[in-house]
Amino acid sequence: MLIEKLKPIIARNEELAALLSTQEVLSDMEKLKKFSIEKSESDEIAHKAKEYLKVLDDIASNKSLLDDKDLGELAKEELKELELKELELQNDIKILLIPRDPNDKKNIYLEIRAGTGGDEAGIFVGDLFGTYCRYADSKKWYVEIISSSENSVGGYKEIIALIKGDGAYSRLKYEGGTHRVQRVPKTESQGRIHTSAITVAIMPEVDSLEIAINPNDLKIDVFRSGGHGGQSVNTTDSAVRITHIPTGITVSMQDEKSQHKNKDKALKILQARLYEAELQAQIAQNHEVRKNQVGSGDRSERIRTYNYPQNRITEHRINLTLYSLEEIMLNGDLDKIVDPLIAHTQSLLLGSE
Repeated sequence: MLIEKLKPIIARNEELAALLSTQEVLSDMEKLKKFSIEKSESDEIAHKAKEYLKVLDDIASNKSLLDDKDLGELAKEELKELELKELELQNDIKILLIPRDPNDKKNIYLEIRAGTGGDEAGIFVGDLFGTYCRYADSKKWYVEIISSSENSVGGYKEIIALIKGDGAYSRLKYEGGTHRVQRVPKTESQGRIHTSAITVAIMPEVDSLEIAINPNDLKIDVFRSGGHGGQSVNTTDSAVRITHIPTGITVSMQDEKSQHKNKDKALKILQARLYEAELQAQIAQNHEVRKNQVGSGDRSERIRTYNYPQNRITEHRINLTLYSLEEIMLNGDLDKIVDPLIAHTQSLLLGSE
């Protein structure tokens, strides 16, 4: 029964509130941080649970008054409102009881790469990255470009960025996959519509405790940084290429003038890619998890189409079509897509219980 699930949650939340006011916890930073996070994560469901139990008490009270000559009609009216509130709270609580993705609160590495479509694909890499930046700004997140490689017409072959902020992964994890754009390219003189594609990868930022890398598994090469057109960025061998021998995953970094900084950045991205590969392997093995994925994040999966002539954006995974493409791209208003994706995921998870 739902009530039996909620009582221990309320009790633990109240216990944590009491613990956080004790001198023992206040003087121990590790315990203080641990208990503060646990309480913060349980506050919302504990509040909803208390509200739900009160509504159940109020329903019972009103039912006991239904045969009362003076208060029966009033109790009957209040009962309708309370029963609607009960259903609303039940739904909210069921969603809050869904096990949380342990990565949801993490920062992310965002990788966008040009695919089919030549220069136009590279231009769209820049356009979509700009949309992500505006979305991040609306959430008060911080965006740091880790690496970028420009093409000859002002677009990008690739952009890698670190996005820091509470809930960045929880909101942007749905962006992984192939994004297709249909429009007249800036480079097209005949006015013909072209179809291009780019790939997006979203990887949670991880530390060495979460994904250990054996130094003996790494092949590290250094070389001279090359800029646009092949010219040398500097005269020292500061660029770094790290290959993880067991998986063949390779990361190159040359944006920094310091070899040490390039190596450090490359290692962090390698950790994220290895962690992502591990997650994908788990999803592939677990039928129930795979069934409840709106998108696995597989770059080969076409997830969205941006049709500029019709001002249309289509999210293929949930058959969502919006005729506000320009507004979404220019304002970074991705919540119009992200919120329905989250709601769809929640409905799948609730249906699998």
